[in-house]
Amino acid sequence: MTTSTQSTTPTPDRSRLWSAAKIAIFDIAGPLVAYQMLRSAGLSSVSALVLSGVLPGVAVLGGLIRHRRLDAVGILVLAGIAVGSVLGLLTGNARLVLVEGSVPTAVFGLLCLASLRSRRPLIFRFALQFMGPDTPRGRDFDGLWQYDGFRHVFRVFTVVWGVTYLAEAAARVVIVETTSTGTALAISKVMPYAVAGLLTLWMVFYGRRARRQGERLAAQAAAQSAPEAATPALAAAN
Repeated sequence: MTTSTQSTTPTPDRSRLWSAAKIAIFDIAGPLVAYQMLRSAGLSSVSALVLSGVLPGVAVLGGLIRHRRLDAVGILVLAGIAVGSVLGLLTGNARLVLVEGSVPTAVFGLLCLASLRSRRPLIFRFALQFMGPDTPRGRDFDGLWQYDGFRHVFRVFTVVWGVTYLAEAAARVVIVETTSTGTALAISKVMPYAVAGLLTLWMVFYGRRARRQGERLAAQAAAQSAPEAATPALAAAN
């Protein structure tokens, strides 16, 4: 008689599916549905926004409990929710609650640009953290920092992310000030993922282009050095 055991480790597909489900429930659909339901129940715009904004905070706190750590992005999200909620409740202005989403976005953009003066820019640090600095893949990735072309690519990545997130923060403020509360809420929930998705696609294409260019330059350098290396050998043979 044979017995078989199944691994309890979640597969990558299940992990990605769960991550997407959490984003849809806690960050996008959940707050929008909660806001509409609370407004239908007779709550004011400010109260409905504050209560519906609890869901993203719950997701961040859930990650803290599960992983026993809070990353910088999570801290910015919680700070933005807290500041916007307090300002909204004190002033009764729903637009101040919505503007809170611009605070962590703008801070992240500024951190990206400020990190260009540090030893390694922020986007490189995020990529290394994602891979795992103590894993073989992470160590190989970290070792690539010695090459000028690699450093240039990640500095460009960091500049583009910083400028784009500052532009997104400004666009959110304009949207909040020029549209209805419901419209501004819907756009503010979808915009971060649309921007991040476009930036990721751009990074993939730019990275491939930079790699092809590096390979082409390396091939040209090898072709130029070959005749130079052959000349002393021919002279010695003669």
